[in-house]
Amino acid sequence: MLRGQPTRLAAPGAPLAVAAGMRRLLAMIRRLLTGRRLAPGKVAVLRLYGPITGGQRSAEWLESVRKLRTSKRVPAVVLDIDSPGGSAAAADYLFLALQRLDAEKPLVAHVRGTGASGAYLAAMAARHLVVAPNSLIGSIGVISAGPRLPALLERLGISVEEHTAGRLKGSGAPWRESNDEERVKEQAIVDAYYDAFVARVAAGRRLADGRVRELATGEVWLGWRAVELGLADEVGDLERAVEVAAQIAGVEPEVATVEIRRPLLGRLLERAVTRAARRLADAIEAELWERGPRA
Repeated sequence: MLRGQPTRLAAPGAPLAVAAGMRRLLAMIRRLLTGRRLAPGKVAVLRLYGPITGGQRSAEWLESVRKLRTSKRVPAVVLDIDSPGGSAAAADYLFLALQRLDAEKPLVAHVRGTGASGAYLAAMAARHLVVAPNSLIGSIGVISAGPRLPALLERLGISVEEHTAGRLKGSGAPWRESNDEERVKEQAIVDAYYDAFVARVAAGRRLADGRVRELATGEVWLGWRAVELGLADEVGDLERAVEVAAQIAGVEPEVATVEIRRPLLGRLLERAVTRAARRLADAIEAELWERGPRA
């Protein structure tokens, strides 16, 4: 050893500790980006909350359903619903994915708040439906609507020049009234969706087609009444739905909630926008409070 050179002693096992720390950091990043892995042997709970739309949100639900279907760690799934429905096409596509899942492992549906229209259609893929006593169930029907604004545009002095190739290409345009042929075509599409909806419900609830059509008025019922009408199996909460799914699968009624993980950048932007909106609302409320009358 040369004189004047300080002696550096490495702590025993330091390289191993650094490597372990790096592995933990990488695992943390991986969980942040992709979500935690589900614990094996537990009933997975997948949330279907809010409107059923197409695009990115529908794709995220479908991917979660696919992963649950193919995962050997998941013995059963509970679809936890609080949704008014939404896009007929997106709801039916979700139904097909859930039906495929139920063919592989038990799927039980639970409605905590609202299970209406397309959300009720999605529930028809499950082999058992548990509903909260005062949830809103049903709304078996289809609607297609859009504004017609020719009178308003005329008052504003606005005209729209339309050029189409194909006589029905401009169907549904808001700047003019629909013609008879367009109305007939639109109604035919609505009727086709309705017939498919009725058929899904008839198969899922094991009811005659005629009986379903008697109930398919577009109205909703409270959960307990839906059970009496045969539109659901029993009244209960999420724990009861988990118990049913676990019993069918032959496992303990333990839960693993599935978190649909959006891209990290999207989540960060959403949080930033939410915080900005809250600050703006607080500022407006404070301003109104300052200007308003006081006792």
